[in-house]
Amino acid sequence: MANPWTKKNPFLSLWLSAANAWAGAARGAMTAAAKRQMAAGVKAAARPRPPARKR
Repeated sequence: MANPWTKKNPFLSLWLSAANAWAGAARGAMTAAAKRQMAAGVKAAARPRPPARKR
């Protein structure tokens, strides 16, 4: 008798493929956001500070 746990499951395969695609898209979005934040930080650090106003 064949073991049912070792049979191929097309629904599980489909679900895992969708989950993998979603995870890849989320990772790409987070990477892009992190790069934007780092670029903004470097740009702000390179910009000279305005002189302090006297009271």
